[in-house]
Amino acid sequence: MKLLLIEDDEGIGDFIRKGFQQEGHQLDWIKRGDDGLAHARNKKYQCLILDIMLPGLDGISVLKELRHSNCNTPVIILSARQSVDDRIVGLKAGGDDYLVKPFAFSELLVRVEVLVRRMDRGTPQNNILNCADLTLDLLTRRVSRMDKEIEMQPREFALLELLLRNQGNVLTKTLILEKIWHWNFDPQTNVVDVLVSRLRSRIDKEYEEKLIHTVRGAGYVLKVKKRN
Repeated sequence: MKLLLIEDDEGIGDFIRKGFQQEGHQLDWIKRGDDGLAHARNKKYQCLILDIMLPGLDGISVLKELRHSNCNTPVIILSARQSVDDRIVGLKAGGDDYLVKPFAFSELLVRVEVLVRRMDRGTPQNNILNCADLTLDLLTRRVSRMDKEIEMQPREFALLELLLRNQGNVLTKTLILEKIWHWNFDPQTNVVDVLVSRLRSRIDKEYEEKLIHTVRGAGYVLKVKKRN
């Protein structure tokens, strides 16, 4: 992949650059918003990774200028701000995804790959994730199943989003700990099992078709089981 990173923080920028280089991808790293906008307009990239707080021109302004000039390159917004309002501003400005700092490189990599695959397939970009009759709206943070709205606590929402983005793939407890709690160690507790149980009670308990499945000895997966 050919990527553009617009990020002024030396530590974060170097962390992201090294990560993508180790994965065999090409990444240009620009540290100013105005310079990043010029690069995005003049070169062809498969995905942009854009910080909000930038010198020269802030990230939201960069994003608006790109969309105004009909640039449809997928954009992942990076921000230390994690409120719903900040996320909505970024997505409404034309962002395709929003990742809160600090984050694991593995999550950023997966999100970039998903956006690039969607663009390559010509799939329209939107803020909706779904599986069967379950729907999650990233913009409004609304979750529903069979059009019935489901209330979610923040970590339940985060886990459901993670499962939906990786549906069909088994997620280990270690991976869930890293993504949801940002722990890179096993605390020797059952926090993952408890969170999965809570999520199941919200999205599966009242429905005949179960979407969250336990893979014994491996982890959890969200998928629609094939009928015989």
